[in-house]
Amino acid sequence: MLKIGDKKLINAWAFYDWANSVYSLVISTAVFPLYYTAITDEKVVSFLGMEWEHPDSLYSYALSFSFLIVAFISPILSAIADYTGNKKKFLQIFCWIGSLSVMSLYFFSGIETVWVGIVFSVLASIGFWGSVVFYNAYLPEVALPEDQDRVSAKGFMYGYLGSVILLIINLAMIQMPDTFGFENAGMASRISFLMVGIWWLGFAQLTFKKLPNNVFNRKPEKDYIWKGFKELKNVWNQVKNYPTLRGFLIAFFLLSVGVQTIILMASIFGSEELGLEATSLIITILVIQLVAIFGAWFFSRLSKKLGNFKALKITIFIWILVCFGAFLLHKEMPNVAVYFYALGGVLGMVLGAIQSLSRSTYSKLLPDTEDHATFFSFYDVTEKIAIVLGTFVFGFLFAVTGSMQWSALSLAIFFLLSFIILSTLKGTKHVR
Repeated sequence: MLKIGDKKLINAWAFYDWANSVYSLVISTAVFPLYYTAITDEKVVSFLGMEWEHPDSLYSYALSFSFLIVAFISPILSAIADYTGNKKKFLQIFCWIGSLSVMSLYFFSGIETVWVGIVFSVLASIGFWGSVVFYNAYLPEVALPEDQDRVSAKGFMYGYLGSVILLIINLAMIQMPDTFGFENAGMASRISFLMVGIWWLGFAQLTFKKLPNNVFNRKPEKDYIWKGFKELKNVWNQVKNYPTLRGFLIAFFLLSVGVQTIILMASIFGSEELGLEATSLIITILVIQLVAIFGAWFFSRLSKKLGNFKALKITIFIWILVCFGAFLLHKEMPNVAVYFYALGGVLGMVLGAIQSLSRSTYSKLLPDTEDHATFFSFYDVTEKIAIVLGTFVFGFLFAVTGSMQWSALSLAIFFLLSFIILSTLKGTKHVR
């Protein structure tokens, strides 16, 4: 078994970002939202016996539901995984659920199969975010505290690079379907969903081959489910007794409301609110991903000089500016696409940075423990509840005002509150 800090182990762990980030980019952010909007544009959608005049709100609420499911089950499953020492098996199960669900989106072929798109979007989301709980929990077991900022950033850098490669291939397929032998762009989009699932599941096997299971050699008793609940209670009591850790979770919740909502709704904002073409939107998304590689690397180095809290506050301040910039954009503005590209570049600079720094900061704030999955389940539950709130606020304000500009501006409030709370936190041995 590879030891903590081993380069092979670190690379294998980081490579799961390469495998699963294609879901984040192609399915959550780029191709699928645009495909969904194209299918449902100016149509009334029937789902669960209800008529939806705003199909984008239905999609937003469906994602919120998936995050609620993950928020409910992940602490329980994480506690069981810690007690039994089976993080790796849970990671594999959620990977299979997510990748197979993404492949099933191929059968979302028109307005009459919208239910397929919604149902398998929910399942794919559960699979992705469920696996991330256990993936993140490996960070303190593969990297020493002094290396965790760098290693966390490395994972995101791998993810951005891998997802950009597949998105470029998918974009070429969608823009030139005849060249690839597809009858139209819609079929090319559906094939791209199959490719995402195969990429995710295939490359994940390289991670599974190297990651250890049951690092602490735990030997569970038969009543492991009940013991798992006790494990969860013990970790919760520890979280309450560490004020800096508790305060950071609150700050992380607030910033996640903004970050994750923007990631999920950016392409819909560009198409619906600004009237941008799909090509312009995907170019913006590519710019974001490429700049994010540099941003993750740069801020991991900056955190060494300034400390995690200061580096995070710089990224949050820039996110506030992004929210105000989005509020000022409107479709009648001359050269609005150019301004959207520029805003995407700024966002990319802090996208990877805030995600990688949040993960490594939380990891370094943990007490000396063997219950990494359970502790990270609180981190991930915090993020999921934040996404539920953020997507609900975004969808609700859009439904009420008919404009996504106010939805974007409202997210700045959450970033500001996160900045204020981070400013009150005291440093620790590994975090300042």
